[in-house]
Amino acid sequence: MTTSPSKHLFVSLVGICTLCVFAAVVATTLGPASERILTVFFISLIAVVGMGVYSGNSGILSFGHLSFMGIGAYVSGLLTLPTQMKMATLPKLPDWLAGTETGFLTAIVVAVLATSFVALVIGLALNRLEGSAATIATLGLLIITHGVIIGWRDVTRGSQSFFGVPRETTLWSAAIFCIVALVAARLYRDSVSGLRLRAGRENAIAASAVGVRIRKERLIAWVLSAAIMALSGALIAHFLGAFSPKKFYFADTFLLLAMLIVGGMSTVTGAITGAVTITLVTEILRRFEGGFSLAGIEMPAVFGTTQIGIGLIILFAMFRKPEGLAGLKELEERFLPGRKVSKGGNTPQQAVKTADPTPLQGSNLTMRFGGLVAVNDVSIRVQTGEIIGLIGPNGSGKTTLLNMLSGVLAPTSGTVRRGDIELTNAAPYEVANHGIARTFQNIRLFDTLTVYQNVLTAALSTGKGARAAQRCESAMVAMGIAQFADSDANTLSYGDQRRVEIARALACEPSLLFLDEPAAGMNREETDDLMTTLQTLTRDLGLGVLIVDHDLKLINQLCDTIIVLNEGAVIAQGTPADIRKNPAVIEAYLGHS
Repeated sequence: MTTSPSKHLFVSLVGICTLCVFAAVVATTLGPASERILTVFFISLIAVVGMGVYSGNSGILSFGHLSFMGIGAYVSGLLTLPTQMKMATLPKLPDWLAGTETGFLTAIVVAVLATSFVALVIGLALNRLEGSAATIATLGLLIITHGVIIGWRDVTRGSQSFFGVPRETTLWSAAIFCIVALVAARLYRDSVSGLRLRAGRENAIAASAVGVRIRKERLIAWVLSAAIMALSGALIAHFLGAFSPKKFYFADTFLLLAMLIVGGMSTVTGAITGAVTITLVTEILRRFEGGFSLAGIEMPAVFGTTQIGIGLIILFAMFRKPEGLAGLKELEERFLPGRKVSKGGNTPQQAVKTADPTPLQGSNLTMRFGGLVAVNDVSIRVQTGEIIGLIGPNGSGKTTLLNMLSGVLAPTSGTVRRGDIELTNAAPYEVANHGIARTFQNIRLFDTLTVYQNVLTAALSTGKGARAAQRCESAMVAMGIAQFADSDANTLSYGDQRRVEIARALACEPSLLFLDEPAAGMNREETDDLMTTLQTLTRDLGLGVLIVDHDLKLINQLCDTIIVLNEGAVIAQGTPADIRKNPAVIEAYLGHS
């Protein structure tokens, strides 16, 4: 399943094929020199796209992907190397490998599969790391792989040149494989897995809270990107005919990362833009690196001119275009209309389908942060068809309690259960798939995704993705945001962003909904409208709501029961009328009139 409009994908795929074929035809017309440059360009573009599949969609910059390119090169080279050449130059090869000689295409397939397996094993370990730690780990991967290639002399010839590989890569084979890689990357970006991973890139906590298993999606992207890198490695090996370990080390890592960063990490359009830009700059500067004549004046040779030029382009891009020259959108997304959601046909009553009336029970919950007790022995029961208000002074533990109930935090002690299901140490994505959805005190949207994609991510990641489009559109209509379907979430007003966050939670089809200060940033009219919507959902669908807010008018008019926290402990619980008269609440929170 793809998450982009079919017309977007059609235009993109046709454009990719047309550009690659046109470029190959032009290069063929211009002669061998142009063919060689374009062949290297195609192979480089495959590698850049491969890096972008992981780094662009996950937001984790990888320095280690040249490792997979190197593995692909050596595996495919060993398979196509003539047996007599192996016997003469690699006498200690295992007999089964020494006697194996395959064709070019077979070698590519085996190299891609072998590299994918290696990537899977590495990814299972690396996937436990986040952010900068993961980036540094990929750098370690590059160094380790380089050391293994050099040290495994009986198979790789160590630091010496690995020569004798048949030069099978032609301009047209490179063009065809480039089309395959670009299409695969484009389809992945707008697949269900790609959308989930991009959501996790934007906000990992929010993505997990709507059912996204971020580590799983990262692993899928990691293995796919490694496979594409292996393809580029096999192609460059059979283009050059001879190569050494330094081909897959820091110099080429710098070059390919420059293409990715300059063009834009998050799109296929960015990969193409960056590869074209850096290739042109490289070819131009190489002609001046050995010195040149300007108006009769001989300019001296400047070693490293190419690297200096690329570095300056990176600096320019980081300062002036931090998202890359191509930005955050694919080319067709800028010019073609996106998703439209009809404001009619669906009603708020269709936004969710309550299926589980089982109450959620938190018992004796305590949360300690070092010596600070944020929540102290609190018990709470949330059931369908009821709206519970949770109020108290700032720092009283309201959000911490919500975090424990929704899986964001594991309690220091106490239990969270829904019927016979233990949720005390469940991950947020597991909680979301047990009919519990939430919003956050500080808005957590997937900023660079559209409103439709924000809500669709939740629908696709819960309930096995059943009726995802219907659930998404119904939730958007229920919250009155259908007209913003094709707008980026970060372009909306604060109040509308709140509505998007609630719609995203509703798209999970929960039976219990936790709202953390949903009326913050809304005016009185918007707050009253929100209150009406929540009352409708509770009355007509039996939805249970636990709401935290400082708007006491909203809390008093909306809630059946109010729980008051102070310094992490429950000081009162009852109807709104009871709470308004409670001396402890008046003293700690409401104040004397």
